Amino acid sequence: MKSLKLIGVFAFASFSAGIQAQENMNKNIENILLAEWQGPYQGVPAFNQMQVDLIQPAIEKGMEMHLAEIAEIANNPEPATFQNTIIPMEKAGEPLDRAFTYYGIYSSNLSSPEFRKVQKALSPEISAYRSKISQNEKLFQRIKSVYKKAQEDSLPPQQQRTVELIYKDFEMNGANLNKADKARYADINRELSQLYTKFSNNVLAEEENYVVYLDKSQLGGLPESYIKSAATAAADRGHDGEYAVTNTRSSMDPFLTYSNERELREKVWRNYYSRGDNQDEFDNNEVISKILKLRDERVELMGYDNYAEWRLQDRMAKTPEKAMELMMAVWPAALARVEEEVADMQEIADKENKGISIKPWDYRYYAEKVRKQKYDLDSEEVKQYLELGNLTQALFFTAGELFNFEFTPVEKGSVPVFHPDVKVWEVSDKDSGEIVGLWYLDPYARQGKRSGAWATTYRSATELMGGKPVLASNNSNFIKPAPGEPVLVSWDDAETFFHEFGHALHFLSADVKYPTLQSGVRDYTEFQSQLLERWLSTDKVINKFLKHHETGEVIPQELVEKIKKASTFNQGFATTEFLASALMDMKYHTTDPENIDPGQFEKEQLEELGMPEQIVMRHRSPHFGHVFSGEGYAAGYYGYLWADVLTSDAAEAFAEAPGGFYDKEVAHKLVRFLFAPRNAMDPAEAYRKFRGRDANIDALMRDRGFPVPEKQ
Repeated sequence: MKSLKLIGVFAFASFSAGIQAQENMNKNIENILLAEWQGPYQGVPAFNQMQVDLIQPAIEKGMEMHLAEIAEIANNPEPATFQNTIIPMEKAGEPLDRAFTYYGIYSSNLSSPEFRKVQKALSPEISAYRSKISQNEKLFQRIKSVYKKAQEDSLPPQQQRTVELIYKDFEMNGANLNKADKARYADINRELSQLYTKFSNNVLAEEENYVVYLDKSQLGGLPESYIKSAATAAADRGHDGEYAVTNTRSSMDPFLTYSNERELREKVWRNYYSRGDNQDEFDNNEVISKILKLRDERVELMGYDNYAEWRLQDRMAKTPEKAMELMMAVWPAALARVEEEVADMQEIADKENKGISIKPWDYRYYAEKVRKQKYDLDSEEVKQYLELGNLTQALFFTAGELFNFEFTPVEKGSVPVFHPDVKVWEVSDKDSGEIVGLWYLDPYARQGKRSGAWATTYRSATELMGGKPVLASNNSNFIKPAPGEPVLVSWDDAETFFHEFGHALHFLSADVKYPTLQSGVRDYTEFQSQLLERWLSTDKVINKFLKHHETGEVIPQELVEKIKKASTFNQGFATTEFLASALMDMKYHTTDPENIDPGQFEKEQLEELGMPEQIVMRHRSPHFGHVFSGEGYAAGYYGYLWADVLTSDAAEAFAEAPGGFYDKEVAHKLVRFLFAPRNAMDPAEAYRKFRGRDANIDALMRDRGFPVPEKQ
């Protein structure tokens, strides 16, 4: 989470202070969460000094300081120019940005009942602060003036794009509304901010409240590594001698894959997929209904037919129809593959005389049996070669080959961390030795940490702000092993590890002049990270880093061939569970929400789509945090598929190059056009500069083992 800024009223960005009012107020800062960062690397967050009771006063003071800067910019009597309006806007708000860095850590990594009270109290205040900026008429008129002049007489490219992005952001967030509509717009945002907080806290509560404890007689089929981790998880919760299956994907997924206990599989499955849907104080269905109505009312004020139409205008897809067209081009092939997968699984179940038909809690379990039968591929055998420490070194190797980065561990204690599990590396240029930044890794699941994996920045680098070292972070939810045991992960989790590191490399390699250009285009920013996943299966990574955690032997070529041969295995499941969520997201945001009952709507729409009964959405509506705990992915979850089209196409560019995935010329173009520009260049133009043409769907279909559509 990065601090609230002008660019993307709903996004966080990293800026620095820059005008006299800020300097005067800085002298009076007492709260450590607002104070300028001290220490090495031109300052690092004081994670060792943060406290929950400092959060609210820091955020409130930071907002007050930032609004004072905005007032000075807005009230400047001189005619508006890029230098006297856009530049000070870009520089404004450093203390608040620092405070939001700590806020983000508590929200995502260290949540607690005490923090959630603070979060609830701050939510409407933050919304009001946003509105005071986006609805500042004097400020917007200055921005509009600079924008109009730039349309008539273009500025240098990065200045031009900065102005256009800022203007578009204000316009999309109601800056052109009349006074009464602006007031209602602000009220809606305030209500939504409270609902987003409530939604995410409800999901977190459901993850914490539902834990399945096992005894020794209930461990059948589970790998030894999982059993040891489950014992540790139980002991951490005061259940010594038992084994805990926690209500998170990292715990649920392997349990459903390996456990022989069908009734327990069903229980764990129901716990996970009913999060936010238990008709109790943490139920999210009413929250969803309110969110949809408020979003619809808000965009109606600006003349849009629906929320998706408003949201997609600055994305690569541009329209909901284009996004739906892509999804529906893939959906039939995914459904057809699911039929084949279920038939294969049912055949095994029948041979075992189980007398069952495949249910959702059986899919992973029998898919694993099919994998072994069809490809003689045992996921647990593969995990023995996927040790977290080696995988981390594989990330560093890939970054060195493509980006010329070198990663060196910092001395323990020299850089503050927010939890003992967090490790920090210095990132430098391999040739010059110049410091690029720091990379923080928070690898393990724990209570109070949101599920999943993600990347964030504590500080981005831009020419305007002096190019301070980037502070990037990756966060995972691997199950912490018993003392002395290795962390062994699945192939899917290893790919996710590479994926999130791709986001970190995107931050670290950015080469832009202005903070606004660090922002992203949602259906494009996943592309770079999805592309990095491809290096996990390259020969160099395999031979150097995929080694048995006990013997040190490189993964056998025979096993590698099995993995590659099985690369399209279970794509029916993977594609369908994702697309179901993406399609539902778009349907929610293109349908009149007045009479939507989320549970009924989800059921009816999935039936209409022909959703197989053996699969559920990857994120069912009541815990679909991407869409309902904020606006980052709302009407935008399709973006992963859009980005995957680019990914598959770009991967073929490497595969076709003389040097393969380590071809220096293609790698240079990768960094120059796809990573370094961030949002300084239109994404479609950037991709054409890299590839020489637009991407098409063919490579994606080949990657998934689906039929390539015939050319029209």
